[in-house]
Amino acid sequence: MSQSPLEFLVVIPARLGSTRLPRKPLADIGGKPMVIRVAERAKASLAQSVIVATDSPEIAQACQEHRIECLLTSADHPTGTDRIAEVARLLKLPPQTLVVNVQGDEPLIPPELINQVAQTLADHPACAISTVAVQICDPAEIDNPNAVKVVLNKAGEALYFSRAPIPFVRDPNTSTSHLRHLGIYAYRAEFLQAYTRLDPAPPEQAEALEQLRALWNGYRIAVHIALKAPPAGVDTAEDLERVRQILGDFSA
Repeated sequence: MSQSPLEFLVVIPARLGSTRLPRKPLADIGGKPMVIRVAERAKASLAQSVIVATDSPEIAQACQEHRIECLLTSADHPTGTDRIAEVARLLKLPPQTLVVNVQGDEPLIPPELINQVAQTLADHPACAISTVAVQICDPAEIDNPNAVKVVLNKAGEALYFSRAPIPFVRDPNTSTSHLRHLGIYAYRAEFLQAYTRLDPAPPEQAEALEQLRALWNGYRIAVHIALKAPPAGVDTAEDLERVRQILGDFSA
């Protein structure tokens, strides 16, 4: 385990452009925009700072009103990781700084999960990235391409991520468990700068899984196995209503 106190920052990439739920980061949840709810959850973690990274002046204004640190970034970033890399450049973060990427549509994310992904990277100094997986209990998820699976080596590092059922169980009598990947990451700042110079990788393009670019280029990804999956994030209007009710806002 890491001997020094855990130090990391959280960056929340947020943009207004969403095809399934327009203006999603500013959707009201109990009187506060969703991105503010996410930031408040992140602030309950051990993070030394929490920063929203956006290309939207409206989101920046909402952050200012709620005293959440925010940085305006380029509108041209193809991924949230590229946006976080710009934050690392703007802040001139030292190479070994740990940066946790919390998605802006996760208003119910457990703060302890944020701590765990950061601690996992701190405990694996040879890895550039850490992420989280959970045991699959519902057999239907194994064949569901929307549930991303991951296979680990004995050191707890990712061998491969796939939308396909991996590992494929040839003998049904074989005792095998499957892991579902959860989309939270921690990065070392030096990897973020390297990532922006990497070309998309063939398996990444085939699977539409950004993390395969790192594996393709030889970067190691440590994986924490959580005891249970966190509450689902917000992708649709139905998801938004569910979160509103969980947080006690029944006025849709």
